Amino acid sequence: MGHFITSKDIPADGEHIEKGKLSRPIMVCGVVALIGLIASVCLLFIGNDVHNEAADTVAGRYAYSWLFAFAFFVSLPLGSAFWLLLHHVSNSGWGISVRRLMENLACVFPWLGILAIPFLFPQVQQHLFEWMNIHRGFEGVGLYGSAKEALHNSHDAHDHLLYQKYFYMNLPFWLGRMIGYFVILGACLFYLRKLSVAQDNDPQPGIARLKTARRRTSWMLPIFAITATFLAFDLLKALDYKWFSTMYGVYFFAGCALNGMALLILTTICLRRAGYMQKIMSPEHHHIMGKLTFAFVVFWAYVSFSQYFLIWYANITEETSYFLLRNTGNWNIANIALVFGHFALPFLFLIRSDVKKKPGLMIPITIYLFVLHALDHYIIVAPERGPSLTHGNSLFSGGSVVWLDLLAFVTVGAFFAFVFLRSLTKFSLYPHRDPRIIESANLYN
Repeated sequence: MGHFITSKDIPADGEHIEKGKLSRPIMVCGVVALIGLIASVCLLFIGNDVHNEAADTVAGRYAYSWLFAFAFFVSLPLGSAFWLLLHHVSNSGWGISVRRLMENLACVFPWLGILAIPFLFPQVQQHLFEWMNIHRGFEGVGLYGSAKEALHNSHDAHDHLLYQKYFYMNLPFWLGRMIGYFVILGACLFYLRKLSVAQDNDPQPGIARLKTARRRTSWMLPIFAITATFLAFDLLKALDYKWFSTMYGVYFFAGCALNGMALLILTTICLRRAGYMQKIMSPEHHHIMGKLTFAFVVFWAYVSFSQYFLIWYANITEETSYFLLRNTGNWNIANIALVFGHFALPFLFLIRSDVKKKPGLMIPITIYLFVLHALDHYIIVAPERGPSLTHGNSLFSGGSVVWLDLLAFVTVGAFFAFVFLRSLTKFSLYPHRDPRIIESANLYN
């Protein structure tokens, strides 16, 4: 930044990306997503009989691939939503320059609800969620045809455990929650972006909308916390309904926040290298975002270790089963790689102040964090595939699943990129009529 930025340096209409510049990437992402979605529907539903129990079939294997890819990509807009809400509720000034990018990234979340639709169908549920199969197996068995009563009277201890959890783990409530997560939080995020864009279009913007956003994010933050926590419970933790963990929600949140900020860093670097946002961003912004990334690298490690340590120390069967499975066979190698790769290496790099300010170094670091975040989610989902589909007879499912995992990952990723890139062309890249944009542009950290 060569001089003090004034209002004369900021375009009156902000900075916009011409649609033509992104038309080809948007088209490619859209075509890839469409082809992948068609292939995914065929793999998940064609020839998949809802009346048969979960089996080690292509449909069963791909259900886990789809869940892995969905969980990874849904964590990114959730992380962006956290930073957006925190920005408003804390009334911070530095983040004005990147707030529109936070909004666009966060607003991908409700669109990802489309990709969650397969989880609402029994043909997919039967492979992923054992507790749903048990519920459906008990329907019509009880005195009044009640699955809850049948679970209560069952002689199986695990069935009785499901009875104790019935207030939460029942099919109608689960379906309602899944729809509510994307509708309610999505409405909040769209509303915040609407306020922000309306301020850009107002010749006398003032601070009324800023006060409204700050006031309303105070109750949107609890909505976010509930959504992130229970979405992780319903899709990931519920893969093994017998498992207990009191820290799973914050564990999932830590990964969301870390990689949401990493994605924001990568996006701003790419835009600045393309010639955008030159006046309203500086190395000081990257320094702050790098420090927040570093903080959540440490926080993720703290939460991960705490969860493992508490479960190891208590040594309760319903808790240790999760780590016993993931410390068996080749999964142990992946776990060790996660311990050192997700914490030690990023810690050593990001602890340096100069690294955080250098885009050339932050690009590989953020990409590296995404790879380790994907490994983290893969270890959460994939180890359940073999024991579940083979009914406990094998640690791994049969056949090659790598191409299934790649297909799901590319499909969901292309859909994510399609939605996000389209949003970049619709609005200014930053809220140019926010009264504090000058403060943010002249940030000194």
